[in-house]
Amino acid sequence: MRRHITRARFVATYYLSWAVFGAVGLLLNLGCMVLMLLPSRDSLGPGVRATIRRLFEAWLAWFHATQIIRIEWKGFDEGPLQPGTVYIANHPTLIDATIILARLPDAVCIFKPSLMRNPAIGPAAVMAGYVRGDAGLDLIKAAAARVSAGQSLLVFPEGTRTGVGISVGPMKPGFALIADRAKAPVRLLVVRSSPGLCARGRPWWRAPRVLPGTIEISLDQSWPYEPGRSAAELTQSVETRICDVLGDARPG
Repeated sequence: MRRHITRARFVATYYLSWAVFGAVGLLLNLGCMVLMLLPSRDSLGPGVRATIRRLFEAWLAWFHATQIIRIEWKGFDEGPLQPGTVYIANHPTLIDATIILARLPDAVCIFKPSLMRNPAIGPAAVMAGYVRGDAGLDLIKAAAARVSAGQSLLVFPEGTRTGVGISVGPMKPGFALIADRAKAPVRLLVVRSSPGLCARGRPWWRAPRVLPGTIEISLDQSWPYEPGRSAAELTQSVETRICDVLGDARPG
């Protein structure tokens, strides 16, 4: 009986967490809609990014206070993270980006064009200077320009959440092309999570079977910029490293 009561409490907290997230996100985007009307809106990007980071930090504090998701950081005690870096990560859960962006300095990420046009979440992404995820050279140029300007860039090289039953999917070379154009280092973040936590193929509104959930984020290997190194070579090196860490065969 006690176990069922505990489960019910965690499930209720899980749904409350999403309600809080949605309400705060809606208020943020309503505010950003107003900012988009200002003639000086391009100068507001750093402030919007700082606000988003603080809100994501509050999201993590909520997880800690409610104990609905336990987040563990490994390897982050070596000093402040460096801006002007392409940070890459595997993508097992829907909330990876929110957690990682709470830690990265002055960070942007790549947004799907359809989400950029969504009035419920697009205005904040536009004001923060996030990169539209259109395919092709324009994306590479825009993302590299952000990194060259000193911003951090978060990329999930798989392009989508990791499929069920595998540790990591095939990686696309876009992040390597961006890093090469920006002459920037690449840093790997390895994400591990409890089963079914906002995983691909499972609707977010279905409470995970395992609650409280756990997410572990490890700061892993860095690849400094090397002139003449091909994007394919860097992508292969990253695939090999992440598969070694996660104990899986290379994606194929």
